[in-house]
Amino acid sequence: MAPEEKSHARKSSSVKHRGPVQLRRARKDEGTTTDERLLDERDPTDWVHTDPWRVLRIQSEFIEGFGTLAEVPRAVAVFGSARTPVDHPDYAAGRALGASLAKAGYAVITGGGPGAMEAANRGASESGGYSIGLGIELPFEEGLNEWVDLGINFRYFFARKTMFVKYSQAFICLPGGFGTLDELFEALTLVQTRKVTRFPIILFGQEYWSPLVDWIRGTLERSGKISQEDVDLLHVTDDIEEAVQIVVKAQQGVDEAVLMGTEDK
Repeated sequence: MAPEEKSHARKSSSVKHRGPVQLRRARKDEGTTTDERLLDERDPTDWVHTDPWRVLRIQSEFIEGFGTLAEVPRAVAVFGSARTPVDHPDYAAGRALGASLAKAGYAVITGGGPGAMEAANRGASESGGYSIGLGIELPFEEGLNEWVDLGINFRYFFARKTMFVKYSQAFICLPGGFGTLDELFEALTLVQTRKVTRFPIILFGQEYWSPLVDWIRGTLERSGKISQEDVDLLHVTDDIEEAVQIVVKAQQGVDEAVLMGTEDK
């Protein structure tokens, strides 16, 4: 065959495209398009329970959280028991705290559940503030409370915790159980190790929290497991205005540090 004929033969061979991939001549071809295989075929579903797929799901939670919360105003996370009754003094305190934070210009972020979380969301909402709830998938809770203006539900605790720390300027803990303690000690660890700075942690309720602080001071500090400076990271109070002022003063310190850094440049 003449060179011209060989060239013509190559050009006239059938060409198949699979996405950006080009297939020519005797290459194996499945005879279907990618869309057809995606939409027509039902494959085994075991893959949705594999770790690689979970990684994508985790990634999506971070993307959704960052995208939703990126433009919220300065906020304070308020934690507390989901089991606090509406007629309990802790509920009234949470409601008043949410209102006071809103009046000071802060959004209120809670776990979005009932009890003390609902109280803080309610106080913020009733005072015209921004009320945010970051819920978690649990077998015994029914979703976000009705006072949440902006809500996100998470599957994974660690993704949710990241949102609390990243988008809050302070933590205030009302009396609560394991969940509240979990958030409290995670925040303490992050501040102690300087993963976050100028981040006040406030325990609201002297009677409830003082025994814990006494144990921290009398056992952990006394045995050398932590330092005096670590204990001082905790602020215990029964006064709502004092709690809010601790937050405000800490934020003023951050603003001044940023301003000084800008001026130095």
